[in-house]
Parts: sequence; structure tokens; C-alpha cells
Amino acid sequence: MSLKNKIDFAIIFSVKNANPNGDPLNGNRPRTDYDGYGEVSDVCLKRKIRDRMQDAGHAIFVQSDDRKTDGMPNLKARAESEEFGLGKEAFKIDKKDPGKKEETARRACKKWLDVRAFGQLFAFGKGEEDASGVSIPIRGPVTIQSAFSVEPVSVSSIQIVKSVNAEEAKGKSDISSDRMGMKHRVDKAVYRAFGAMSPQLAEKTGFSNEDAEIIKGILPKLFEGDASSARPEGSMAVEKVIWWKHASKSGQYSSARVHKTLKVNPDGSYELNNLDGLVPEEIDGF
Repeated sequence: MSLKNKIDFAIIFSVKNANPNGDPLNGNRPRTDYDGYGEVSDVCLKRKIRDRMQDAGHAIFVQSDDRKTDGMPNLKARAESEEFGLGKEAFKIDKKDPGKKEETARRACKKWLDVRAFGQLFAFGKGEEDASGVSIPIRGPVTIQSAFSVEPVSVSSIQIVKSVNAEEAKGKSDISSDRMGMKHRVDKAVYRAFGAMSPQLAEKTGFSNEDAEIIKGILPKLFEGDASSARPEGSMAVEKVIWWKHASKSGQYSSARVHKTLKVNPDGSYELNNLDGLVPEEIDGF
């Protein structure tokens, strides 16, 4: 049974001496907007949610290369795999059979949790067997905004030197150029992100109340198992998850109005101005 009540949620998390989301167009420095506020993209947040889903044993379609469990080299191979996907026949779309796309979308949503939650565009190019290619869009009920820091962030950069050359040094120096590098970090900051779940779109993908509870259980431990050189263990932590469950399918209030009731302070504390008939659940981070 699909999701019956509209849900809004917020994530409050802290960063200390870590790079929460590097910008590849800016030397992998932590993302910031033009006013200096730190940013973590919605794509980055959904990647972490997918990883936690995968850790919990759920079937995930968009697996990152360093975490894939089925050996598939790309999304197309995973989708068309007989063992891990839907098989090639599912993506041989005949224009005379308009229901084939809907059936393939339904099967994809049933198989993969991230597809029925976030949606997916199955867009495969022209091949030897299919001269026209295939495009099957699925619009998911779960949306997440980018996270922004509560106040402008301070970014520190340090130069690092590797202890050994990867290649033979050129010139007079015994240190090759690849040994020199830079590391960047946010010194200390608090971020907030908002999201929502739409019952109307959940009806189309089969996203259920049980699926919503899975995400609810994942959000407090979003950064567990996510450690790296840029994000050392313990440097990022979810402080609080705020969960608004509306009393109806369309919701008592708009998401914009609900999100405005939360004010987050630079020290991580927060204030809630509750709306009539909509009292949120406040969940501690893991």
C-alpha cells in the first residue's frame, strides 16, 4: 500500500575539520555559495542515503563504483541483467505497445528501493538491436534540497606531501610533482537540509509507509560508514532529524510553510514554531 500521509523532514548536522562535499570545479574545496555559506548538494545527500540503504541490505539501482555488490559495470548492464535487473526484453519498447513502458517502470520500482523513492530516468542510447533507443522516466515521491550552513563557513587549506613518488622525479628535485597536493576542510559549521515525501507520486511508484520508515531510520545515521580522508570518522554527525507527518494526503500546510517553522542556531540548537495540528517528531542523531 502506497504512502498515505504527506511527510516533511529536516536534517541538522555538524561538520568539524572535514570536507563535507568537495567542488570539482574549484580544486575540490568545500562547496560554498556566493555569500560564503557552506553547501552540500542534494545529489551528495541522496548518495549517502542510497549507501545506507545498501548497507541495510536493500536492493539499490544507482550503486557507486566503489560500493557495487553485483559486479555490473554500469547502470545499463544492471538494468538489463537477468540476474540483477529486469532483463533486456523489458527495455525493448515497441511504439505499438504503449503499456510496455509503464510495465517496465512498475517492475523497476518494485525491484529497487531508490527508484521508487527518488525516481530514475532509464535513458539508453541506440544499439544494434534497438535503433530508436529507449527513455523511461520515473518521477519519485521523495525530494531533498541541498543543505546549507547556518552561517558563512571558514575554509582552511593545507599543502600536503606524499612520502613516496608515484613516478620517477624529473629535473634536479628528487620529489615528483604528483607528491605535492592540497587538502581543504570546513573548520566548524552546522548545516540544515529539508525534504518531503508526496503521497500522490508515491501512488505511481509504489513507495509505501514502510519505505518512508526505512528512510526515517536511515537519516539519523546518515554519515555512519561514510568516513574517508576528507571526512574522518566522527568529523560529521547528524544532530537532529525533524519529522513532520501530516494528517492527510495533501497535508495541512505547504512544505515551504512547514520548513519555515524551524530555526537552527550556529551552535546546533534549534527552535520550532509548531503549526496547529502538526507537531513534529524530534529524533536524535545516531
